[in-house]
Amino acid sequence: MPIANTPTSLPVVVDGDRCIADKGCTVCVDVCPLDVLRIDPATGKAYMKYDECWYCLPCEKDCPTGAVKVHIPYLLR
Repeated sequence: MPIANTPTSLPVVVDGDRCIADKGCTVCVDVCPLDVLRIDPATGKAYMKYDECWYCLPCEKDCPTGAVKVHIPYLLR
Protein backbone atom coordinates (compact mmCIF):
# COMPACT_ATOMS: atom_id res chain seq x y z
CA MET A 1 0.00 0.00 0.00
CA PRO A 2 1.56 3.34 -0.99
CA ILE A 3 2.14 5.78 1.85
CA ALA A 4 0.60 9.21 1.26
CA ASN A 5 3.50 11.67 1.44
CA THR A 6 1.96 14.87 0.08
CA PRO A 7 -1.44 15.90 1.48
CA THR A 8 -2.22 18.18 -1.49
CA SER A 9 -2.40 15.26 -3.91
CA LEU A 10 -4.68 13.09 -1.80
CA PRO A 11 -8.30 12.33 -2.68
CA VAL A 12 -9.44 12.66 0.95
CA VAL A 13 -8.68 15.99 2.60
CA VAL A 14 -9.52 16.77 6.23
CA ASP A 15 -10.03 20.36 7.34
CA GLY A 16 -8.07 20.50 10.58
CA ASP A 17 -10.06 23.48 11.86
CA ARG A 18 -13.36 21.60 11.59
CA CYS A 19 -12.09 18.12 12.59
CA ILE A 20 -13.07 17.13 16.13
CA ALA A 21 -11.05 13.91 16.32
CA ASP A 22 -9.04 15.47 19.16
CA LYS A 23 -12.31 15.49 21.14
CA GLY A 24 -12.86 11.76 20.61
CA CYS A 25 -14.60 11.59 17.23
CA THR A 26 -13.40 8.72 15.03
CA VAL A 27 -16.33 8.43 12.62
CA CYS A 28 -14.31 8.81 9.40
CA VAL A 29 -11.73 6.26 10.57
CA ASP A 30 -14.45 3.81 11.62
CA VAL A 31 -16.50 3.93 8.40
CA CYS A 32 -13.62 3.67 5.91
CA PRO A 33 -13.78 0.17 4.37
CA LEU A 34 -10.10 0.29 3.38
CA ASP A 35 -8.83 1.53 6.76
CA VAL A 36 -6.76 4.30 5.14
CA LEU A 37 -7.70 7.11 7.52
CA ARG A 38 -5.90 7.57 10.82
CA ILE A 39 -5.79 9.95 13.76
CA ASP A 40 -2.49 11.81 13.99
CA PRO A 41 -1.18 11.38 17.56
CA ALA A 42 0.68 14.70 17.39
CA THR A 43 -2.28 16.88 16.34
CA GLY A 44 -5.22 14.67 17.28
CA LYS A 45 -6.75 15.26 13.83
CA ALA A 46 -7.73 12.78 11.14
CA TYR A 47 -5.64 12.37 8.00
CA MET A 48 -5.27 9.99 5.06
CA LYS A 49 -2.34 7.67 5.71
CA TYR A 50 -2.55 5.52 2.57
CA ASP A 51 -3.48 6.65 -0.92
CA GLU A 52 -5.90 3.80 -1.66
CA CYS A 53 -9.29 5.56 -1.75
CA TRP A 54 -12.26 3.88 -3.48
CA TYR A 55 -14.23 7.17 -3.52
CA CYS A 56 -17.10 5.44 -1.70
CA LEU A 57 -17.83 8.61 0.36
CA PRO A 58 -18.97 7.35 3.81
CA CYS A 59 -16.16 9.32 5.46
CA GLU A 60 -17.48 12.54 3.90
CA LYS A 61 -21.17 11.77 4.38
CA ASP A 62 -20.89 10.62 8.00
CA CYS A 63 -18.52 13.34 9.28
CA PRO A 64 -20.56 15.31 11.85
CA THR A 65 -18.76 18.60 11.16
CA GLY A 66 -18.22 18.32 7.40
CA ALA A 67 -14.45 18.34 7.84
CA VAL A 68 -13.81 15.47 5.41
CA LYS A 69 -13.92 16.13 1.66
CA VAL A 70 -13.40 13.49 -1.04
CA HIS A 71 -12.11 14.91 -4.32
CA ILE A 72 -13.39 12.55 -6.98
CA PRO A 73 -11.36 12.70 -10.22
CA TYR A 74 -13.24 14.11 -13.19
CA LEU A 75 -13.15 10.87 -15.14
CA LEU A 76 -14.81 8.92 -12.31
CA ARG A 77 -17.77 11.30 -11.86
